[in-house]
Amino acid sequence: MTVRVGPRVRKQHFADAEPALAALRAGLDGAERLDTSSVLGREYAPSEQVSARGEIHGPARRRAGADVRGDGSVQAWTGRVRRRPLEPRDGETPWDALLREVRGA
Repeated sequence: MTVRVGPRVRKQHFADAEPALAALRAGLDGAERLDTSSVLGREYAPSEQVSARGEIHGPARRRAGADVRGDGSVQAWTGRVRRRPLEPRDGETPWDALLREVRGA
């Protein structure tokens, strides 16, 4: 598991996915909110910026994780180079969708 919050990077190793996801969620909890920023003349709203990113990887090079946006929202994803957003099903949170993906359900 790898958690990046600003310039800080923290890595931990786990034998199973569920403890890794719990640690990932705890590591991303409380990520700072961001203000609108301007880069090269373009405005980026807080929802377009990543405040913190967490990733777990397992067998067969499977990777999944979550981004905490500058507005506090969470987007779960899977993939490595091309991240594919995970859409929560009815009643699911992004964390539930991430757990479902990791379990392979």
